[in-house]
Amino acid sequence: MKNTMTKNMTKEIKTIDASGKALGRVATEIAMSLMGKTKATFERNTYSGFPVKVVNASKIKITAKKLESIYHTRYSGIPGGLRILKGTETAEKKGMKELVKLATEQMLPANKLRRTMMKNLTIID
Repeated sequence: MKNTMTKNMTKEIKTIDASGKALGRVATEIAMSLMGKTKATFERNTYSGFPVKVVNASKIKITAKKLESIYHTRYSGIPGGLRILKGTETAEKKGMKELVKLATEQMLPANKLRRTMMKNLTIID
């Protein structure tokens, strides 16, 4: 039996204002909405979340010490191609919206639905 409710549902967009909030607090709020855990119709094996739009990502509250301590990895696929980047480097090159995106992605479950969830995230400076 196919779920016909998803065809009839209109896509509601949740807007989150990130100004003055901590990076982790914003990322958890985004992740919970993308997973659909804030809705009563939550199902773990299907995408039951809704699109999330984040505004004022550049006005996020984060200290310089915290930017130095956080890091993420990038791997090119060749031997010796692992790059470990600090938060300061990422903030300089790609901006704070990339840090919000990476923090949110790490809070989502690492399964086949992660890519679908991340497609429903838009971040605006």
